[in-house]
Amino acid sequence: MATQSPTRRQAAAKRAAATRKRNAAKRSATTTKSSARRTRTSASTASRDARRTTRQATRTAGRNLDAASTGLGAFGRQAQRAVLIQVGAAATFGDKVRQTARSYSKLSRVVRELDRFERRGLRAINRGQRSVSRRRREVEHDLRGAQRNVEHRANGLRSDARDAVDQVKQLV
Repeated sequence: MATQSPTRRQAAAKRAAATRKRNAAKRSATTTKSSARRTRTSASTASRDARRTTRQATRTAGRNLDAASTGLGAFGRQAQRAVLIQVGAAATFGDKVRQTARSYSKLSRVVRELDRFERRGLRAINRGQRSVSRRRREVEHDLRGAQRNVEHRANGLRSDARDAVDQVKQLV
């Protein structure tokens, strides 16, 4: 192999060094691009995750607010209902007192009320009598059915007894 001159050797060494630097730069650029890509993806993912977390936190806060307002509304409705029941009962009581006072304030109204009570009492008594009569008829009907059933069985027993007597007479 021929010996190289120092100049050629230096030139070859510089080319080799330049090639190594170029290759190292390419590797570094590739690594940098890859790292940048990962960073960009990671940043994009982090940003997306942050947006998702923000939306979820907003929804959760809204739901908690809705739950609190619903509970507060339910409590308010219960309190309102308690007050309205008392007011309604008082109003009904007042109406009944006024109606009673109006009913008995004049003699003609008192007579009319007494007549109404009399008719109502008569209807109640008649209803009770009809109920008792209906029950009596039902019992009588059941009793007649039972009586017919007993008579039918007794007739059957008499017939059987006659037949037995006739058989005994034939044997004797």
